[in-house]
Amino acid sequence: MIALTLAEFIEIWNHEIQGMTTPAHHYRIARWLQACWDGGHRQLLLMAFRNSGKSTLVGLFAAWLLRGNPDLRLLVLAADLALAQKMVRNTRRIIERHPATPALRPRRRDQWAAERFTVERPGELRDPSMLARGIQANLTGNRADVVICDDVEVPNTCDTALKRADLRARLGEVEYVLCPGGLQLYVGTPHTYYTIYADAARPEAGEQAPFLDGFTRLEIPLLGPDGESAWPERFGNRSIGQIRRHTGPNKFASQMQLRPVNIIDSRLDADRLRPYDGEPDYRECGGRAELTLEGRRLVSASCWWDPAFGGPGATGRADGSVVAAVYGDGDGRRFLHRIRWLNRDRPSAPDRDDGEDEASRQCRAVAAFLAELHLPAVTVEINGVGRFLPGLLRRALARAGVGAAVTEAASTTAKDRRILEAFEARLAAGALYAHRSVWDTPFVTEMREWQPGGRSRDDGLDAVGGCLLSDPVRLGRLPPPPRGPDWRPGGGTFRADTGFDL
Repeated sequence: MIALTLAEFIEIWNHEIQGMTTPAHHYRIARWLQACWDGGHRQLLLMAFRNSGKSTLVGLFAAWLLRGNPDLRLLVLAADLALAQKMVRNTRRIIERHPATPALRPRRRDQWAAERFTVERPGELRDPSMLARGIQANLTGNRADVVICDDVEVPNTCDTALKRADLRARLGEVEYVLCPGGLQLYVGTPHTYYTIYADAARPEAGEQAPFLDGFTRLEIPLLGPDGESAWPERFGNRSIGQIRRHTGPNKFASQMQLRPVNIIDSRLDADRLRPYDGEPDYRECGGRAELTLEGRRLVSASCWWDPAFGGPGATGRADGSVVAAVYGDGDGRRFLHRIRWLNRDRPSAPDRDDGEDEASRQCRAVAAFLAELHLPAVTVEINGVGRFLPGLLRRALARAGVGAAVTEAASTTAKDRRILEAFEARLAAGALYAHRSVWDTPFVTEMREWQPGGRSRDDGLDAVGGCLLSDPVRLGRLPPPPRGPDWRPGGGTFRADTGFDL
């Protein structure tokens, strides 16, 4: 058998069978795939712009691998079975028609099915040469030397946090299918900011490292750093302009430029939040309390609690109980300093031995939140379960020695409208800041995925929106923190040891 490089194998197929030329980026992909295979790199990620022909090339790569070793077993995983079958059929057609693969054609036609086929091979193996499976399928019992994950991430598998978690869990099963030393190849484009293809961890989603950390990567966006098209024969300036207009900026960035963004244009651009690291500096001067933040004097504060007693709000389906604090300065800037999910990772009843009920526990947590941030007041949304909480909260504040007021608010405006009114103008003006700790919560994820009328989570958005829309409390009325002597006139006593013997 004459040895052929992958690039030569592809060129024969394109020129002799298809009657086409081979674009430059196809040669680039072919050289990369062969270099990785020959060099022993077995964890690969190939990202290329939509309609670049990457899946067709991977089908040729699969046929080339089987030509070199007919005993190989390849498993194709895709978002659904039909998509996986498409690659298997493509590879089967290449083996049938390519001049370099006649020896692979089986004698028995029953080995040549739509979702699986077995080439003529010396080994007696239980698994077929190539098998198609959807990502939701049960993979138990399968074994493969090569696993190709072709477009496993699509909107239907990644448009919510629950779907993304399920996708990652199912892809984790690949390790039990892949034989030692086997090749795992991901092929696709990102469909969300929290894509499995990201090259950096998303701490707000609980990631400590990227999902494909350590994978050898090749990325080919449509437009390079110089603005030139990677495939000018097919995607010229006019064609690219039409794609931009028809798809919108987010989809073009995601599918053509391989940037991890939400494929649906969100009304709330989380990248317009202006991060900061400082903490408020509390001081008393002339009998008045004063807060400053990174040199700016804060003149107002808002705190909003949207209570709920369901399951964990960050990942479950129940509502989240969220309290948020926003400061304001004299120039109209607002500082989202803290946001906290009170029913996230809370201890279960068997783990608590104090007999405290959930309402009292959350009221105590809100009291600690107010004391920690020197907040003068909190507004409790009393729609639903919040109606009886203001009284409980006042008692919790009294027990904790926190001199903060409790006000009540019933929301009558539609939630989508409230969120838009609270965020859109401030984000557009660059007047909304957020502490770095906010990125460690589900809030930024909610911003990226929220749309009016959508079904994504919005508990954090609702609480922060309440802060932004409510009348802020002037900080001149801020009570002192419950610590140390009160030195203000008439506020207390202080005993000093003069050292004189009278």
